[in-house]
Amino acid sequence: MARERTVVKGIVLRAVDTKESDRILTILTPGGKLPVVAKGARSRKSRVTACTQLLVYAEFTLSESRGWQYLSEGNTIELFDGVRRDVGLLSLASYFAELTEAVALEDTESGEVLSLLLNALYALGTLKKPQALVKAAFELKLMSLTGFEPLADACACCGSPEPENPMLDLREGVVCCGKCGGPPRAAAAGPADRWSARGLSMPLSSGALAALRHVLYGEAKRLYSFSLAAEDLKRLGDASEAYVHATLERGFGTLDFYKGLQIQGAEG
Repeated sequence: MARERTVVKGIVLRAVDTKESDRILTILTPGGKLPVVAKGARSRKSRVTACTQLLVYAEFTLSESRGWQYLSEGNTIELFDGVRRDVGLLSLASYFAELTEAVALEDTESGEVLSLLLNALYALGTLKKPQALVKAAFELKLMSLTGFEPLADACACCGSPEPENPMLDLREGVVCCGKCGGPPRAAAAGPADRWSARGLSMPLSSGALAALRHVLYGEAKRLYSFSLAAEDLKRLGDASEAYVHATLERGFGTLDFYKGLQIQGAEG
């Protein structure tokens, strides 16, 4: 009896080589994260090799057997060549994929998350948006879409709609005034951070807070349509990265690699 086949569109978040020529994929589809076995994908004669690479957006034809999805056919839709030709962009995009895999779930509506990732790759490789801007916006929006949205409409302590010396409380996931968060108690390692009376907080600025609100509450199609002064962008980027780390309680090897490249570039 022939296996029932299904066709899905998705992007490869991870590709792990196994056995002699097989590859196990993690694909993000509109229906959630999906593990897929691509038998013979590394063979010279394989017709699916191209669509089993990291960050390839494709149409996958799958068949199920013993609880596993197997790749039968694949048609590449987008390779994101603009990202692949630059090692810095590729390393940042790889971080996006690793972060997405960490928060995406199986059998869960993920259409907005998929669109977010595709648009981020397009913003990097085609629109040539600033990497720091895309990174911060992607991190914050991804956290928002997956149930970890910080509250930024007003100070969580006093209710002021325009917090004075705004700060992002990483443990509570709220924005508060600097005075409400309390004075610094001790210096902490990391970029421009400090401990508030309740927990680790990252200082923002009026510009960074406005950008944070734009990302969280603005239209998806205008996610990257803003600009910031260098210092404001740094504060937004430091806060977004720290929020991801504190919320998920883990680091990312791809991010470490990307930041290492940035340091080398600055020293060069």
